[in-house]
Amino acid sequence: MVLYRRNFVPGGTFFFTAAIVDRRTGALIENIGLLRHACRLTCQERPFSINAVVVLPDHLHIITTLPADDADYPGRWKRCKSLFSRLVAKRSSGGSKNQRGEYALWQRRYWEHTIRDDVDFERHVNYIHYNPVKHGLVTRVADWPYSSFHRYVARGILPSDWAGDSSELSGRFGE
Repeated sequence: MVLYRRNFVPGGTFFFTAAIVDRRTGALIENIGLLRHACRLTCQERPFSINAVVVLPDHLHIITTLPADDADYPGRWKRCKSLFSRLVAKRSSGGSKNQRGEYALWQRRYWEHTIRDDVDFERHVNYIHYNPVKHGLVTRVADWPYSSFHRYVARGILPSDWAGDSSELSGRFGE
Protein backbone atom coordinates (compact mmCIF):
# COMPACT_ATOMS: atom_id res chain seq x y z
CA MET A 1 0.00 0.00 0.00
CA VAL A 2 1.30 3.43 -0.92
CA LEU A 3 1.55 5.88 1.95
CA TYR A 4 0.59 9.39 0.90
CA ARG A 5 2.21 12.27 2.68
CA ARG A 6 -0.33 14.98 3.25
CA ASN A 7 0.44 18.35 4.76
CA PHE A 8 -2.26 19.14 7.31
CA VAL A 9 -2.18 22.86 8.11
CA PRO A 10 -5.08 24.33 10.10
CA GLY A 11 -6.31 27.37 8.19
CA GLY A 12 -4.09 26.44 5.26
CA THR A 13 -4.58 27.32 1.62
CA PHE A 14 -4.29 24.39 -0.77
CA PHE A 15 -4.27 23.76 -4.52
CA PHE A 16 -6.01 20.55 -5.61
CA THR A 17 -6.48 18.62 -8.82
CA ALA A 18 -9.21 15.98 -8.94
CA ALA A 19 -10.04 13.91 -12.02
CA ILE A 20 -12.73 11.52 -13.10
CA VAL A 21 -11.90 7.93 -13.99
CA ASP A 22 -12.94 8.06 -17.65
CA ARG A 23 -10.96 11.01 -18.96
CA ARG A 24 -12.70 10.74 -22.35
CA THR A 25 -16.03 12.00 -21.03
CA GLY A 26 -17.30 15.45 -20.16
CA ALA A 27 -19.00 14.34 -16.94
CA LEU A 28 -17.97 17.38 -14.91
CA ILE A 29 -19.24 20.10 -17.23
CA GLU A 30 -22.23 17.99 -18.33
CA ASN A 31 -23.25 17.93 -14.65
CA ILE A 32 -21.93 21.34 -13.61
CA GLY A 33 -25.10 22.16 -11.67
CA LEU A 34 -24.75 18.98 -9.61
CA LEU A 35 -21.06 19.68 -9.01
CA ARG A 36 -21.87 23.20 -7.80
CA HIS A 37 -24.60 21.80 -5.55
CA ALA A 38 -22.23 19.18 -4.08
CA CYS A 39 -19.55 21.83 -3.40
CA ARG A 40 -22.07 24.27 -1.93
CA LEU A 41 -23.55 21.63 0.39
CA THR A 42 -20.09 20.45 1.46
CA CYS A 43 -19.11 24.05 2.21
CA GLN A 44 -22.26 24.55 4.31
CA GLU A 45 -21.51 21.40 6.32
CA ARG A 46 -17.74 21.92 6.58
CA PRO A 47 -16.87 25.54 5.79
CA PHE A 48 -14.03 26.52 3.47
CA SER A 49 -13.49 29.30 0.99
CA ILE A 50 -12.85 28.88 -2.71
CA ASN A 51 -10.12 31.22 -3.89
CA ALA A 52 -9.97 30.07 -7.52
CA VAL A 53 -11.44 27.19 -9.52
CA VAL A 54 -11.71 25.85 -13.04
CA VAL A 55 -13.85 22.90 -14.07
CA LEU A 56 -12.86 21.10 -17.26
CA PRO A 57 -14.71 18.17 -18.86
CA ASP A 58 -12.66 15.51 -17.05
CA HIS A 59 -10.89 17.22 -14.14
CA LEU A 60 -10.89 20.31 -11.99
CA HIS A 61 -8.36 22.53 -10.26
CA ILE A 62 -9.25 24.49 -7.16
CA ILE A 63 -7.59 26.58 -4.46
CA THR A 64 -9.32 26.51 -1.10
CA THR A 65 -8.64 27.98 2.32
CA LEU A 66 -9.75 26.19 5.47
CA PRO A 67 -10.94 27.76 8.74
CA ALA A 68 -8.16 28.71 11.17
CA ASP A 69 -8.75 25.72 13.47
CA ASP A 70 -9.36 23.08 10.80
CA ALA A 71 -7.06 20.97 8.60
CA ASP A 72 -9.54 18.34 7.37
CA TYR A 73 -9.47 18.80 3.62
CA PRO A 74 -9.62 15.00 3.03
CA GLY A 75 -13.04 14.92 4.71
CA ARG A 76 -14.26 17.74 2.52
CA TRP A 77 -13.02 16.04 -0.66
CA LYS A 78 -14.59 12.75 0.36
CA ARG A 79 -17.93 14.44 1.01
CA CYS A 80 -17.93 16.53 -2.16
CA LYS A 81 -16.86 13.69 -4.46
CA SER A 82 -19.25 11.14 -2.98
CA LEU A 83 -22.20 13.54 -3.01
CA PHE A 84 -21.53 14.49 -6.63
CA SER A 85 -21.17 10.82 -7.62
CA ARG A 86 -24.48 9.91 -5.98
CA LEU A 87 -26.27 12.85 -7.63
CA VAL A 88 -24.92 11.90 -11.06
CA ALA A 89 -25.82 8.23 -10.51
CA LYS A 90 -29.34 9.22 -9.45
CA ARG A 91 -29.72 11.39 -12.55
CA SER A 92 -28.47 8.62 -14.85
CA SER A 93 -30.55 5.91 -13.12
CA GLY A 94 -27.98 3.93 -11.23
CA GLY A 95 -24.48 4.38 -12.52
CA SER A 96 -21.74 1.81 -12.19
CA LYS A 97 -20.06 0.87 -8.93
CA ASN A 98 -16.58 -0.50 -8.33
CA GLN A 99 -15.67 -3.59 -6.30
CA ARG A 100 -15.86 -1.56 -3.07
CA GLY A 101 -19.47 -0.59 -3.83
CA GLU A 102 -18.52 3.01 -4.61
CA TYR A 103 -19.69 4.86 -7.69
CA ALA A 104 -16.83 4.64 -10.17
CA LEU A 105 -16.88 8.26 -11.32
CA TRP A 106 -13.84 9.89 -9.65
CA GLN A 107 -10.27 8.68 -9.54
CA ARG A 108 -9.67 7.52 -5.98
CA ARG A 109 -7.00 10.07 -5.16
CA TYR A 110 -6.44 13.75 -5.79
CA TRP A 111 -3.32 15.86 -6.03
CA GLU A 112 -2.71 18.42 -3.29
CA HIS A 113 -0.18 21.22 -2.89
CA THR A 114 0.10 23.54 0.11
CA ILE A 115 0.27 27.16 -0.99
CA ARG A 116 3.41 28.61 0.59
CA ASP A 117 3.20 32.35 -0.02
CA ASP A 118 1.64 35.07 -2.18
CA VAL A 119 3.87 34.30 -5.18
CA ASP A 120 2.94 30.61 -5.02
CA PHE A 121 -0.75 31.57 -4.70
CA GLU A 122 -0.61 33.86 -7.74
CA ARG A 123 1.22 31.25 -9.82
CA HIS A 124 -1.43 28.62 -9.05
CA VAL A 125 -4.33 31.02 -9.69
CA ASN A 126 -2.80 31.83 -13.08
CA TYR A 127 -2.39 28.11 -13.81
CA ILE A 128 -6.04 27.52 -12.96
CA HIS A 129 -7.30 30.35 -15.14
CA TYR A 130 -5.10 29.44 -18.12
CA ASN A 131 -5.86 25.70 -17.98
CA PRO A 132 -8.75 25.67 -20.53
CA VAL A 133 -6.44 27.33 -23.06
CA LYS A 134 -3.64 24.89 -22.24
CA HIS A 135 -5.98 21.99 -22.98
CA GLY A 136 -7.16 23.53 -26.26
CA LEU A 137 -10.76 24.03 -25.11
CA VAL A 138 -10.72 27.76 -25.91
CA THR A 139 -8.22 30.26 -27.31
CA ARG A 140 -9.01 32.98 -24.76
CA VAL A 141 -9.28 32.51 -20.99
CA ALA A 142 -12.42 34.68 -20.96
CA ASP A 143 -14.22 32.22 -23.26
CA TRP A 144 -14.30 29.35 -20.75
CA PRO A 145 -17.48 29.65 -18.64
CA TYR A 146 -16.54 27.28 -15.78
CA SER A 147 -13.82 29.37 -14.17
CA SER A 148 -13.36 31.80 -11.33
CA PHE A 149 -11.60 34.00 -13.88
CA HIS A 150 -14.91 35.82 -14.44
CA ARG A 151 -15.15 36.59 -10.72
CA TYR A 152 -11.59 37.99 -10.79
CA VAL A 153 -12.53 40.23 -13.74
CA ALA A 154 -15.75 41.41 -12.05
CA ARG A 155 -13.76 42.35 -8.94
CA GLY A 156 -11.18 44.25 -11.00
CA ILE A 157 -8.33 41.89 -10.07
CA LEU A 158 -7.66 40.82 -13.68
CA PRO A 159 -8.44 42.47 -17.02
CA SER A 160 -10.93 40.67 -19.28
CA ASP A 161 -8.22 40.14 -21.92
CA TRP A 162 -5.76 38.61 -19.43
CA ALA A 163 -3.35 36.16 -21.17
CA GLY A 164 -4.39 37.33 -24.65
CA ASP A 165 -5.50 35.02 -27.44
CA SER A 166 -3.61 31.77 -27.99
CA SER A 167 -4.71 31.58 -31.63
CA GLU A 168 -2.27 34.43 -32.29
CA LEU A 169 0.68 32.34 -31.04
CA SER A 170 2.77 30.02 -33.15
CA GLY A 171 5.01 27.21 -31.95
CA ARG A 172 4.70 24.58 -29.25
CA PHE A 173 4.50 25.60 -25.63
CA GLY A 174 3.86 23.83 -22.34
CA GLU A 175 3.80 20.10 -21.84
